[in-house]
Amino acid sequence: MNELSPQQISILERMVTHGFHVVAFPLYANVVGVRSGDCAALLDPIPNGAFRLLGAPCILIDGNLTVRISDKDNSWFVWKKLRAEATPERLAGLNRFVAELNLLLEPHL
Repeated sequence: MNELSPQQISILERMVTHGFHVVAFPLYANVVGVRSGDCAALLDPIPNGAFRLLGAPCILIDGNLTVRISDKDNSWFVWKKLRAEATPERLAGLNRFVAELNLLLEPHL
């Protein structure tokens, strides 16, 4: 990953003050991982000093990023052979995470 700009470092510092943790996901060495509780997202640094989301934010299973799939009448978060049901509580938590993440990623003048 290229060096982060002062603006990007400021964004990450603001996120940390709001309870987010900056984490590394080895398969995604060129992006910045952030997590809060059992939710996580990948942030791709872009040239204007900001970040864009890489993929969809998700929940973590054993510290690993998941994908969301639908199986018959249920929805699941899956990592390898492990899965967690996309319960209303998990989805509400993920929605709160995404809302706060989006607010923190907005430019502050």
